[in-house]
Amino acid sequence: MDSEDTVITCAVSLDWLNAQGISVRKITHKLATLRLIRSDTRELFVEVSTEKGPTTARLLLKDILVHKKFMSEGKASIKFNRDKCMLYASNAPPGLLMNFLRTLFIKMTSANGANGNGTGKVQDVRTRMLSENPCKFDDISPVTNLELARAKKFAGLSRATPTTPSPPSKKRKFDQVGSDAKGESNAKGNLMKKANVEQPIEVEPQIRLNDEQNEVLRACINGKNVFFTGSAGTGKSFLLKKIISVLPPDGTVATASTGVAACLIGGVTLHSFCGIGAGDAGLQRCIDLATRPASAQAWRKCKRLIIDEISMVDGEYFEKIEAVARNVRRNDKPFGGIQLILCGDFLQLPPVIKTAYASQQSQSKRFCFQTETWLKVISVSYELKQVHRQKDSEFIRILNFLRVGHVNDEIAKRLMATSKQKIESNGVLATQLCSHTNDSNLINESKLSNLKTEERVFEAQDSDSSYTKQLDSQVMAPSRLTLKIGAQVMLLKNINVSEGLVNGARGVVSGFTTNGGLPIIKLKNNKQYTAKPEKWIIKTPAGTLITRKQIPLKLAWAFSIHKSQGLTLDCVEMSLSKVFEAGQAYVALSRAQSLDSIRILDFDMKQVWADPDVLRFYKMFRRQLHDQTLIPLGGRSRSANDVKAKSTLAKLKKSLMDQPLVNIC
Repeated sequence: MDSEDTVITCAVSLDWLNAQGISVRKITHKLATLRLIRSDTRELFVEVSTEKGPTTARLLLKDILVHKKFMSEGKASIKFNRDKCMLYASNAPPGLLMNFLRTLFIKMTSANGANGNGTGKVQDVRTRMLSENPCKFDDISPVTNLELARAKKFAGLSRATPTTPSPPSKKRKFDQVGSDAKGESNAKGNLMKKANVEQPIEVEPQIRLNDEQNEVLRACINGKNVFFTGSAGTGKSFLLKKIISVLPPDGTVATASTGVAACLIGGVTLHSFCGIGAGDAGLQRCIDLATRPASAQAWRKCKRLIIDEISMVDGEYFEKIEAVARNVRRNDKPFGGIQLILCGDFLQLPPVIKTAYASQQSQSKRFCFQTETWLKVISVSYELKQVHRQKDSEFIRILNFLRVGHVNDEIAKRLMATSKQKIESNGVLATQLCSHTNDSNLINESKLSNLKTEERVFEAQDSDSSYTKQLDSQVMAPSRLTLKIGAQVMLLKNINVSEGLVNGARGVVSGFTTNGGLPIIKLKNNKQYTAKPEKWIIKTPAGTLITRKQIPLKLAWAFSIHKSQGLTLDCVEMSLSKVFEAGQAYVALSRAQSLDSIRILDFDMKQVWADPDVLRFYKMFRRQLHDQTLIPLGGRSRSANDVKAKSTLAKLKKSLMDQPLVNIC
């Protein structure tokens, strides 16, 4: 357990009520700290304090009711029945709020089992008397494995994991925790009640960031303008979601250059937020569009702008939105004083520019990093190097060379050898990865029509039909899904990681249930899965949440390279003859888990190349990374630590300069 699990800073309101439920005293803090503490009599409390003032309140965690329906928006409330007080927390970083409530639940569950409220011995009279007037308070101890196991058992969530919650029908509510004599008998019953909540408090250990990811996170929290990059599979989107979760919701705008990427991080598209459309108009017209009430309000409220897949935002558009931000916010600082957090890999897919628009802009500003604005706004840069998607060291090495457009005879020979591999099994055919979306759609429609079995149609349930078009562009699940027995399909959500039910898993429709007609899928790993409707949530520029409920499947005889974003494919075939962009071949190959799961047809070394401008940028980028790590060693006499630091720097410099990127520039 980290300290962030027991302390959270946010807006806090305390409201004390009389017996009739009427407010008799109210305190509001725009910024306050909530801390979980324990008294010298082992009682748990929530302490409310401000940075300058004294402690506002210490509320005993006994007989409480937690409301967490809007936890994902940084809001929650705790009703202290014993103290007749309501605590309202708002503008809390969603991830930290969830960890805080999770720790609260685990500690209270442990107390219930150990202090006479479940299975332990009843407190003696002296302990009960002392508990009414504690004199010393300490931070609570870290969560132990025993406490974690007890909480899992108590909540009935032993099958849940951080990435794989229990099935919806078995989601539990941890809202009511009672420890007084009256509430002891029904406390567990209240905990185990079903609830209509989107996000139950998880009781499993959380996935932790590695050192390089934590360094990026700290820079973002400290308010720096950050750009971080990395090859495919290094956890950029995972880190970005973590960054979003630890920043206050008010003023934090998460965007992405594509609809699919925006959906993955729970944000909106950059174009919809900016309010200038595709940016085809002149600068003054773009400023006029952005000063419309809704767009202007969004710009003025924004304090932190996050942009995922920044590599697909062209330089001209980047400069326009910077100028728009300054004008709308009436602030001469770059981007009107907004903190920027940018993420992407320029060695993957480049910006898509319309031909008419491309003729008007300078070719020297195709990428964001080629603009003067980039040099002004980015203060620190980072590169993630640890690959998580692939475990095959040979495949990782090959991908690193392909990323920079370097293919030697050895690599070409190894990739060409995959053309003879049999990667199909259990009736699951390889997904054909196409460079054009239209090609993949035609293949899927043709293969489905050739099946002679009866078709079943599944219509999506959208919370607002006026946003169906936006949902189609951002959500992988189609609005209308047609399936037949024998159809090749792909799973579009992480359902159960331990069972192989992950985003990108391949299968074939083997039948439909007699009750409800749900599709039964036989997976490549020979396991069976009944596909039930799942929910996708996206945000509108105004902050409204729109949902789509649909069977989490898509036809998978073929898939486009652009639409494979965020997927890890376990059975894929590709012909790169129609590759038309730098980095496209690398993106296609990096979707695969290993060399054993791909088949490459007609491989040609000429199909793999990287943009020379991008290579030059990354060469300078790595030199800057080296300069960022320089440590001043001081005077003439050097300690052992100084010598060690200098040695470490020398090794770091050598490792950076030994990368294939530098060798081919």
